[in-house]
Parts: sequence; C-alpha cells; structure tokens
Amino acid sequence: MDFELMVEVTPLLVKAAWVTIDISVRAIVFGFLVASALVFFRSVKFTPVRWFSRAYVSVVRGTPYFVQLLLIFYGGPTIGLDLDPFTCGVVVGAFNIGAYMSEAIRGAIESVDKGQSEASRSLGLGRLATMVNVVLPQAAGLMIRSIGVLAIVLIKNSSLVSIISVVELTYQAQRLIGSTYKPLEIFAVSALMYIVIIYAVMGIVELAYRRTTRFNAL
Repeated sequence: MDFELMVEVTPLLVKAAWVTIDISVRAIVFGFLVASALVFFRSVKFTPVRWFSRAYVSVVRGTPYFVQLLLIFYGGPTIGLDLDPFTCGVVVGAFNIGAYMSEAIRGAIESVDKGQSEASRSLGLGRLATMVNVVLPQAAGLMIRSIGVLAIVLIKNSSLVSIISVVELTYQAQRLIGSTYKPLEIFAVSALMYIVIIYAVMGIVELAYRRTTRFNAL
C-alpha cells in the first residue's frame, strides 16, 4: 500500500468528511422536527390528518432513499422545487429519516404504561403536562437509542448524495481515485473516517442514554 499517498490525501478527505457530518446533522435535526409533527398528527382526532401521516410514513418507508433523492433533485424543478445539491440532500434526508423517527418516537411513547398517564391526569395534570413531565422522561431512553440507530443509518446513506454531485466523503474519494488510480488506499482512508464518525455518534448516543436513564433504577 502507498502510505505516503494515504497521508497526502487525508486533509482532502477530512474536509469532505465535514461535509458529510454537516449534511447529516442538519438532516437529523430537521428530521426530528418532521417526526415530531408526524407523531402529533397521528394523535389528532381529525381523520384526514391521521390518514395523511400514516400514508406519508408508508410511502417513505416503502421507497428507497436513493429513488427519493433522484426524484426530488431531477423531478423537483418541474413543479418549481429547484434545490441545489446540498440543500436537496438535507431536505430528502430530513423527510426520509423523519418518517422512521416518527415510528421510533411513537413506539417509545406507547411503551410507557398507560396507567402512568391516567394517574397523572387524575392528579390534575393536563394532557401536555402529562406528556412532558411523565411520559417523555420515561420514554426518552428507548427513544434516544432508536434515534441513534437511525442517525447512523442516515450517515451511511449520506454517501448516496454523491450521485447528485455533493462533494462529501464518498464523492471526494471517487475523484481522488480518478486522479491517482489507487482505490485501495483512498477507500481505506475513507472507511476509517466513516468508522470514526459512526463511533463518535455511538458514544454521544450512549452518553445521552445514560444521562436520561440515570434515575430510572432509583
């Protein structure tokens, strides 16, 4: 292996890795907002809204992320949705992971014993106060780990935005291979960077999980 080349290309790949991190973080944050809205829609009494949220989740989970990305990037301009590659990657990633996150959040909330909600309501707490002070703290642990797994999947899927010319880690690796003809060395460095990013996310998720569940055993 050409270790000298690996050292030489590392700064370029690190710069591209920050783009991967940037696009992933933005998609996760906006995806959480989308997921929260979908969970709320599933709880309202207006039937068409509930049907819309269910249909949305079914469609997104039933189609590949790759297809969604190409559909919005190439098909969006025909309906006035003309997004640059980076923005398209964030938007598609957010709405994709939002559908999966909504199911993770809803499942975590439903895992909390309904007796907890009934008891808090009997003590005079409103629906919102019960959710914020009773249900969510108990559901947080399961919710965080589920969202963490989805975040890792999104980071891996972010490599697909290279197809629309976003200069992230995979795209930069492909460009370097085209000029050096050393795929093993380039992809080895890229893979190492993905591993570092993934393990960093796993560490953050584990820390958040421990902090949110530190009082559960008391």
